[in-house]
Amino acid sequence: MKTQVQTEFTTADALVQELVHAGVEVIFGIVSIHNMPIYDALLREGTIRLVTARGESGAVNMADGYARATGKIGVVLTSTGTGAGNAAGSLVEAWSAGVPLLHITGEVGSSYLGTGRGYIHECKDQLSMMKGACKEACRLRKPEQMVPVIRKAINEALKAPAGPITVEIPIDFQSAIIPQVNIVDTDGNESVTIPEVPKRIIDKIAVAQRPVIWAGGGVISSGGSDEVKQLAELIGAAVITSQSGKGAIPEDHPLCIGHFASYDAVKKLLNKSDLLISIGVRFRGNETANWKVKTPKEHISIDADLNALNRNYSVEHGLIGDAKQILRQFLEALSTQLVLPKPDYTQEVEKVRDEVRNVLKETLGPYEDILNAMRASLPKETILVRDVTVPANVWGSRLFEIKTPRTSIHASGGGIGQGLPTAIGAQIGCQDRSVVLMAGDGGFMVNVGELATAAEENLPIIIVLFDDEGYGVLRNIQDAAYGRRVAVDLLSPDFVMLAKSMGIAAEKVNSPEEFSTELQAAVSRQKPSMIVVDMEAVGPMAKPFGGPPGAAEAFRPKKL
Repeated sequence: MKTQVQTEFTTADALVQELVHAGVEVIFGIVSIHNMPIYDALLREGTIRLVTARGESGAVNMADGYARATGKIGVVLTSTGTGAGNAAGSLVEAWSAGVPLLHITGEVGSSYLGTGRGYIHECKDQLSMMKGACKEACRLRKPEQMVPVIRKAINEALKAPAGPITVEIPIDFQSAIIPQVNIVDTDGNESVTIPEVPKRIIDKIAVAQRPVIWAGGGVISSGGSDEVKQLAELIGAAVITSQSGKGAIPEDHPLCIGHFASYDAVKKLLNKSDLLISIGVRFRGNETANWKVKTPKEHISIDADLNALNRNYSVEHGLIGDAKQILRQFLEALSTQLVLPKPDYTQEVEKVRDEVRNVLKETLGPYEDILNAMRASLPKETILVRDVTVPANVWGSRLFEIKTPRTSIHASGGGIGQGLPTAIGAQIGCQDRSVVLMAGDGGFMVNVGELATAAEENLPIIIVLFDDEGYGVLRNIQDAAYGRRVAVDLLSPDFVMLAKSMGIAAEKVNSPEEFSTELQAAVSRQKPSMIVVDMEAVGPMAKPFGGPPGAAEAFRPKKL
């Protein structure tokens, strides 16, 4: 077929030019009649890798995983109406996790917007739908404004608090011939002045005898992990992490208690603390027993988001800005202060650290051996992606120690089924690292089509699929709340046959010993691999997981 040479510069070309200017290397998406001019412009430009997902939901998750693993902006390109709607749920996850993401979607022809005439892929109010799912959404109103609109969207996605931004581009605008324009930002190179931290705050930190640091995703977003570790060691602070903050400090550090905030021993430690320093923490309900965890009155909060202050916990001293820069000020100011060692408190912190881990290990039964096999076989900087499933919730998010920032990814919004495409995005962004997905059979089926994407891209992802033939978390909650079950037992395919049909190496294992052997083989293979763990054959946990604290009680009949 003869290739047509295009000489005119279009809105789609302007979009691609701006993406290249922003350093975009990968775009995830699905081609459509409502974004084809953009795909053609990407093909002609030729430097941006295009990854074709099997659904818009998965495409957004891929861009999300890419952004979390690399620290770069994720970019996704979807169709209009139903296509944009399919993307909405995954955009909510990116918003919940504070992930910088640019979602480019088409729109119906500009003259048909809002008319309800039945233009193909028409949505009654797509822009409002996107605004509800994102940090913000906008529509291109004039083709000639493509460059400033996209540049502003990218800046807004990256600006704290980061989040997904949708840009709608009507289909007739995409092929419009426009003047080529270069815009130079002159303000972006100016240094930002960080206000000096008041001395009274430094003094409080210096004299605290039982300090606790609560490190969240904001630490990782700011690149402040080294500073958190240094501060903890300097003042002898216990370190709690949120789910998103895992890796903010190496979890094998003796001062790192980890993601155990709602455990009794940690709650007691917080009750006796004389100072809490929270850094980029959302204080989510499921991580604080729905805010029943008590925090000390002396609370110094560092956050890039002004609206975060006093949203969930009272703050005595709020510092708004980049966590890394503020922590550096702490360290510099404290270097001139006399900070006395606290050997008794340090020993207490280490005791709490061991206690919460031992309490959890006692519930695992045979799955402790599976955990140990993962620790022994996986490289140190493995990126562990966890879908919402019993093994991930119970021990994958707590006992598999994360030692490096951006190597722990989990659904912050709690939605199931996003793990596989998220892992695909993480692997594409970090081709030199191992990526391991922990998923359950129920959630895995939500985006099972993305197995084809993993196979097509020949990604060396290791999928550890825990098969209990149902929604395990909900099953356990129903057992505890009602003593009966409904809609939680599922028919699933033969996952091994399904994977092998796409050229993915796969085996079912019935014991921790078999799991260890297969995991070592998968690590060595460096090809897409799946290990299906037959949970019935392996056996039950020593203690069933009943969901987040208070979950069963919340669903029992009660008077309001």
